[in-house]
Amino acid sequence: MASTDVGTDHGTLYHLVQQEVWQQCKAAAQPYFPPTYGADGFIHLTKEPQLLLGVANHFYTTVPGTFLVLAIDSTKLSSKVVFEAAAPVGDQPPLEKQQQFPHLYGTIDFAAVSAELPVERAADGTFLAIVGLPEQ
Repeated sequence: MASTDVGTDHGTLYHLVQQEVWQQCKAAAQPYFPPTYGADGFIHLTKEPQLLLGVANHFYTTVPGTFLVLAIDSTKLSSKVVFEAAAPVGDQPPLEKQQQFPHLYGTIDFAAVSAELPVERAADGTFLAIVGLPEQ
């Protein structure tokens, strides 16, 4: 595990979040942790936003509700980001990827979020599109 310093510039990082959970944390000024943080020990991020729909459809099609993608300025994070192999989300196995993904060992600081992008879903829970996602 290769650690990095807090505030290191990794460019924009992305996180798929349940809108209700994110908004409740912001409204209460409480640190944000996803529901699987206790099992995983970190927040799953990606540097490659084009992977997000595949990740969403692998892990979250059965999770009801509205989702957002947070665009995060990595220089404004107060917790450590570590690039590691793909990992399970809760009790679901990881996607078969041989690349390294950024894992955040702490909360997502509200001030680090540069955009909250809406995610379109089908009635069956399939994730279809991320509105406003920059072309990569």
